[in-house]
Amino acid sequence: MDAPPTPATDDAASAGLDLAAAVDLGSNSFHMLVARVAGDRIVVVDRLKERVRLGAGLDAQGRLTAEAQDRALACLLRFGQRLRDMPPGSVRALGTNTLRQAKNRGDFLQRAAEVLGHPIEVVSGREEARLVYLGVAHSVSDPVFGSRRLVVDIGGGSTEVIIGEHMRPLAAESMYMGCVSFSLRHFPDGVLTEKRFDEAFIAARLEMEPHKKLFRSLSWERALGSSGTIVAIADLLRAQGLGSTITDRGLRRLRRAMVAAGRIDQLSLPGLAPERAQVLPGGLAILQGVMRSLHLERLEAASGTIREGALVDLLGRRRHQDARDATVDDLARRWGLDLLQAARVERTARALWEAVAGAWGLQDPALGMALSWAARLHELGLAIAHPGYHKHGAYIVANADLPGFSRQDQELLSALVRSHRRKLRPDVFQALPRPLQARALRLAVLLRVAVRLHRSRSDRPLPLLRAAVAKKRPRQLRLLVQEGWLAEHPLTAADLERERGYMAAVGLELSLGDLPAARFEGALSDRSG
Repeated sequence: MDAPPTPATDDAASAGLDLAAAVDLGSNSFHMLVARVAGDRIVVVDRLKERVRLGAGLDAQGRLTAEAQDRALACLLRFGQRLRDMPPGSVRALGTNTLRQAKNRGDFLQRAAEVLGHPIEVVSGREEARLVYLGVAHSVSDPVFGSRRLVVDIGGGSTEVIIGEHMRPLAAESMYMGCVSFSLRHFPDGVLTEKRFDEAFIAARLEMEPHKKLFRSLSWERALGSSGTIVAIADLLRAQGLGSTITDRGLRRLRRAMVAAGRIDQLSLPGLAPERAQVLPGGLAILQGVMRSLHLERLEAASGTIREGALVDLLGRRRHQDARDATVDDLARRWGLDLLQAARVERTARALWEAVAGAWGLQDPALGMALSWAARLHELGLAIAHPGYHKHGAYIVANADLPGFSRQDQELLSALVRSHRRKLRPDVFQALPRPLQARALRLAVLLRVAVRLHRSRSDRPLPLLRAAVAKKRPRQLRLLVQEGWLAEHPLTAADLERERGYMAAVGLELSLGDLPAARFEGALSDRSG
């Protein structure tokens, strides 16, 4: 929802119904995967990879340099040509650690989405870990169904460690150490010494220290490694006759060979690509640290990655098995929300959205889903305190780990929860991408009206309603209520009048009127109050 995708023709959309694509904007390389979905199978039809080293483009202030942005945009322009005819909703583009850190990511993401032709999500570390696990789990088959797996993924800027069963992660952590960041920190001039490897190894173990007890306590039957670093190390060990499984013995031998070379630019190991050599020292030290912390004797390289995980997740969304729905439901139960009231508000908010989506530019199904989630969670802050509960709820939504949600998803959801009562404040939406801000404000209006109509928390049905936006007055929401009902419900009438004032303050208008019996046809369906 960060930027409008490039329109696709009807023919292209039809042709692409069974196609899906994932783009990974990693800290070291950008990857693109295009696949055909056949049942539960993902059949790869195209791959692209470019080494962008985005993580090396963060300056001392945590901002992406112009040069790094230019490299990234040039790559995404080429990817965009391949994805040009992919219909909206069939491509997931993910930003990871570097884009989580970049202080100027907003403007860059807007430009990047434009050249790619599809929106780009920035995912949290734990969400990255969840998707990595899905990708690895989808790519392997275990002899015992439901056997527990440990998955390690070393990226350019972060390392994820996950334990799960079948397709379900049980524990996941993301740590700020990656092959690019560690290589720049511990081997900045390319010199390779035992002392530097020891320092990097100890730093990796320190990062693992807060998490090792949890992971050891869960145990696992199989340990798997994902990402370019681990696959490259497995290939190097195989080329040296040390087998296809990564072991501590093999890593120590590889480290001795690197120290003997003395410098990164002098490395000439069989099977080592020059571009991988630049980040291999940091990746090797991290892998040694993780394996030692977890008492790992062996690690298998797996083909699945975050990209396959994103496609598995996208497939679930197509089949109405959206992980975000489960996350919202779990959050509502854990915080003890009034589920009946949430359902009342959601039904009415969705009906209002369906009535005005076209006129207000809210047709994107993702916007309707965001409105539903906000309706389910709008009272989340009551678990803390009633005064300012909309602010408490917004804070929880913005800062909790919500599986399935990107950072932009959470920012939108938080803004809607924050805006469902009291004054409407446009600044609440400023963290969102510019094209989304006005639409988010209108979604908030629909949620607010639904909340007002259900203030009584009653099971009695609401009156028949009709909502519309006139072409000549696009900033006006016209709400017609069954004739005589507002007079019989003075509290609701007063609430809606107050809402008119709040909307007027942000340049919108709420018009109220009676819906005569002769005009009941076409009204919003009768809904329990």
